[in-house]
Amino acid sequence: MTEPGDKESNQEKMAAQVPKAFQRLMVSSLTPTFRNAISLETVPMVKPGPKEVVVKNRFVGINASDVNFTAGRYDPTKVPPFQVGFEGVGVVAAAGAESNFKVGQPVGYLHDGAFTEYKVLPTKFAIPLPSLKAEYIPLMVSGLTAAISFDEVGDLKKGETVLVTAAAGGTGQFAVQLAKKAGCRVIGTCSTDAKMEFLRSIGCDRPINYKKEDLNEVLKTEYPKGVDVVYESVGAQMFDTCVNRLALKGRLIVIGFITGYKSDIGYTPIKGGATLPPKLLTKSASVRGFFLFHYTNLWVEYLQRLVSMYHAGDLVSQVDRGEASGTGVFNKGLQSIPDAVEYLYTGQSKGKIIVEFPERNSKL
Repeated sequence: MTEPGDKESNQEKMAAQVPKAFQRLMVSSLTPTFRNAISLETVPMVKPGPKEVVVKNRFVGINASDVNFTAGRYDPTKVPPFQVGFEGVGVVAAAGAESNFKVGQPVGYLHDGAFTEYKVLPTKFAIPLPSLKAEYIPLMVSGLTAAISFDEVGDLKKGETVLVTAAAGGTGQFAVQLAKKAGCRVIGTCSTDAKMEFLRSIGCDRPINYKKEDLNEVLKTEYPKGVDVVYESVGAQMFDTCVNRLALKGRLIVIGFITGYKSDIGYTPIKGGATLPPKLLTKSASVRGFFLFHYTNLWVEYLQRLVSMYHAGDLVSQVDRGEASGTGVFNKGLQSIPDAVEYLYTGQSKGKIIVEFPERNSKL
C-alpha cells in the first residue's frame, strides 16, 4: 500500500526532473508562409501559479488556420513576437497548489501557444484525459468544431441531406460521422481515390472525387431538391457551388476557407458574391459562420462526449503522422511542425495531422 507521503515524494521527484529551460516556436514576422514567420526561442521554465499547471506536450495538432495566425489575421493589434499553435495533449509536469491536478496526469487543452515543449496553462483550460493518445488531438479543435457547429448553427435534423467539403480532412471526418449518426444522408468531397475509400469506411453515402467528377453536376443530377446543410471549409469556387445547390431553407456553415489562407490578402473573392442575397432570399436559405473560440463554454461537455464515443467505438479519429509527406514521420517535436504545416497544404493528408514530441526526451 502506498502511503500519502510516498505519493508526495514521487510527485516531488517527477517535478524535480522538469528542465530549467525549454523551447517554443514564436511568430517573429507576419506572413502566411509559416516557415518564414517563425523562430525558435529558449525560455526559462516558469513555476505555475496556484491555479495553473505546466503541461509537457506529447502531441500537438496542425490546423489550416495556423497560417492565419502567423499572418496576424485573428488579432490585427497583435505584434510579433507571439506564440503560435492551438491544441495539445500531454502530461502535467508541475501543478499549482489549487489546481486539482496531479503531476503525471494526462490532459488536453485548447489555448494559444501550443507549439512548445512545455505549456503553462490556467487550470480552467486543462481537460483531464484517460491516457496519452494521439487520437485525442483530432477530437479537440476538429471534432469540437463539427459537433458544436452542427448543433449551434446548423440546426441539423434527421433525414436531411448534408454535404461536407474536404470531408477526409481533420474536421471533415467528424462532420461526416456525426451527420450520419444524426440520421442524415451524407455527401463528401475529396481529391483522391484513397480518400474516397476512407470516406466510405466512415459512413459517407456519396463520396465525390472533385478532380474526377464535376461537383455541381453531381449535386444537380443526383440531388435535384438540393442540399439541406453544407459544412464548408474550402471557399472560392467550392463555396459558390455549394450556395447554388442549397435546398429550400438550406443552411451553409462556413468553418473556414482554406483556398485563401496562404494568399497575402487572406481570402479568394467568391465569384457569385454580388448575387448571394437573391440566391438566399429566393430559397429562405442562409450562410452562417462558426468560430470555435466563441463557444468555449461548451468545450468540456462536448469533448467528454466525443471521447466517450471514441472509446465506445462509435467514432473514428483518424490521425496522419506524415508517413506520406516525403519528409518523414512528424515525430521530432518542434522541428517537425513547419514540415507538417506545409504537408497540410499539399492536400495529401488524410485525417488530422499531428506532431509527436519524442518520448525518449521526456522527463516524466
